Amino acid sequence: MNQQNYKLLSWILFLLLSLIWGSSFILMKRGMYTAAGNSTLSAYQVAAIRILSASIVFLPIGLAKFKKIPIEKRKYVLLSGLIGSFIPAFLFCIAETKIDSSLAGILNALTPVFTIIIGSLIFKTSIQKNKILGVCIAFAGMLILFLSNKQLNIQYFSYAGFVLIATICYGFNVNIAGRYLREVGSMNIAAIGLGALSLPSLLILFFTGFFELPLQQKDFLFSTGASVILGVLSTGVATILFYALLKKAGTLFTSMVTYGIPFVALGWGLLDGDQVNAFQIGGLAVILTGVYMTNKT
Repeated sequence: MNQQNYKLLSWILFLLLSLIWGSSFILMKRGMYTAAGNSTLSAYQVAAIRILSASIVFLPIGLAKFKKIPIEKRKYVLLSGLIGSFIPAFLFCIAETKIDSSLAGILNALTPVFTIIIGSLIFKTSIQKNKILGVCIAFAGMLILFLSNKQLNIQYFSYAGFVLIATICYGFNVNIAGRYLREVGSMNIAAIGLGALSLPSLLILFFTGFFELPLQQKDFLFSTGASVILGVLSTGVATILFYALLKKAGTLFTSMVTYGIPFVALGWGLLDGDQVNAFQIGGLAVILTGVYMTNKT
């Protein structure tokens, strides 16, 4: 493959990931609430269905590929599944019980910032002055987002904080995968990392009473279907695309997927009736400016 085709493929993966992950926030919302705003599944149930559906798809592949993973790499593959998929899935769903899906998508844009911070502090990668400036600008944008909410309170901060913790998990995952898993196949990482999460996801569904719900009813059936799509596409397929892009384009370019995600999430949010004001748009612009600075060489 020549250099031009190589770059084209990287951009195709980039756009697909932006579209899939940007749509995940509205799918989470539809898993928990109907279009009329009626509650159906809990945040824990939606997240567990998301992970379980992805696990079921990849478990057979994971069992077949597990022995092909070098022993010293297996712990990183399992850790990647935990902090790159499992924990964030629950954090985002919990957050969306109190904040708009569009805001969750915007805050997700901080992932490259935390990738830089964690890479510098934990993995001892060098950090340039422009990256420090970019981190400061991005956090300023985050503050604008927080202050733009008319009903500013502790609850709002705390639930937005779940999204921030999720982006920190992503930051760790990008650094771990970039350093320790570059030689491991993308399908192998996704299949094993997600396949290992099937049992804990199933247990969460059992203990939260999911199987006792009237799942044959239209609203519950729709919410379950949205959660399954969320798992297969946003967790399963997207995980493979993520690791493929990481290997082809590197840590920096891959983390920039978060440029596209908030615009897709914002678009879905507006279509779904989310209230977006000028300060939130300004906050997004400031965050993306900071992200640009952190990724500028």
